[in-house]
Amino acid sequence: MKKLCLVVCVALGFTGTVLAEGNAEAGKAKSVTCAACHGPDGNAMIPMYPKIAGQHAGYIEKQLKEFKLAMQTGGAEGRNNAVMNPMAGALSEQDMADLAAYFSSQDPKIGQTPENYVEAGQALYRGGDASRGIPSCSACHGPDGNGMGLAGFPDISGQYTDYVAAQLKSFREGQRANDMNGMMRDVAMKLTDEDIEILSNYLAGLH
Repeated sequence: MKKLCLVVCVALGFTGTVLAEGNAEAGKAKSVTCAACHGPDGNAMIPMYPKIAGQHAGYIEKQLKEFKLAMQTGGAEGRNNAVMNPMAGALSEQDMADLAAYFSSQDPKIGQTPENYVEAGQALYRGGDASRGIPSCSACHGPDGNGMGLAGFPDISGQYTDYVAAQLKSFREGQRANDMNGMMRDVAMKLTDEDIEILSNYLAGLH
């Protein structure tokens, strides 16, 4: 997995899509409609919605484009979400770039990992489970969960437990399929409900 991540990083570093230049101030003005779910600074107050403050701009922009694509194709392509599809459907590429610039510039608020999940979470996140073919999460998301912006791997540190668990289950069930080369689906298919509980609780306080 580490080798694969490195290959992807190098490839995208030279051949990645050129994104529009975002303006954070313009993004702040356009973010008013986002605040209801994600908070005015991207630190969502409701655990079912992701914190996007401090997230890599390229990743935010990519997700918005894929929500819009799902809207345009009736969910056949992109990332299908009943709430986000119509929201993104009305955005121009410049709007997306501006919103990404704004939210990526905000400071994320980190939660806490419950004590009973620290040891098991650290072992699974950093070491994976070779006996079940589960790679280390840190190979792509980094030891502190900060991801790799240029490679397209998101920052997952300090994310809400509810949101992480929902996304891992969605990848596992094939309901979310916008992951790079199917990497997250391959990993999630090997995770049990207990694994997901451990990882999602562990990530809440990782930073």
